[in-house]
Amino acid sequence: MAASTVEEITMNYEEEGVQLVKELDKEVLTKGSWTTIMFKYQDLDKATNTFKTTKISIRRYQKQNGEYKQKSKFNISSIAQAKKVLDVLNKWTENEGGGGGDVEAGED
Repeated sequence: MAASTVEEITMNYEEEGVQLVKELDKEVLTKGSWTTIMFKYQDLDKATNTFKTTKISIRRYQKQNGEYKQKSKFNISSIAQAKKVLDVLNKWTENEGGGGGDVEAGED
């Protein structure tokens, strides 16, 4: 399904009526012609028909011809990996001032 607005972009995915990816949450990090969104999601384990542990994906979309198209993604495969990324980000930014780029304007 093509998305013409940021709000329509989702990780939810199904095939033949079966939901294979379930979006649990979404945070828009930047908006504009280039948009960055962080998703919290789960994949379906087809063997057990239950959803696997939570994962996180950061995805970049570019708006072309009125529709957002995914251009890149980075998947965080576990909560443990997410915590390591968070630790590094906290370390790298602990002495930084709050005067960085304007997130809403899409500066990153």
